[in-house]
Amino acid sequence: MKRRIFRCLVVCAGCLLLVALVAPHAAAQGCAMCYQNAAASGEQGRAALRHGILILLLPALSLFFGIFALIYRRNTPH
Repeated sequence: MKRRIFRCLVVCAGCLLLVALVAPHAAAQGCAMCYQNAAASGEQGRAALRHGILILLLPALSLFFGIFALIYRRNTPH
């Protein structure tokens, strides 16, 4: 069971690495209005957007890891 979870984590880490490598190429996929506003906001505005994205990522990751931990606890024999 532990090997199965380890393999799952390795696959998830590989997918995350792949997304991180492809992410710079996907930066042009935003809408034109958002891009123009971000470009015109200056360095402080860009930094605020980066921080906002990271802050919005925290609840999603917390939910993901919470559900993963719950599944792990339920499937682990006591």
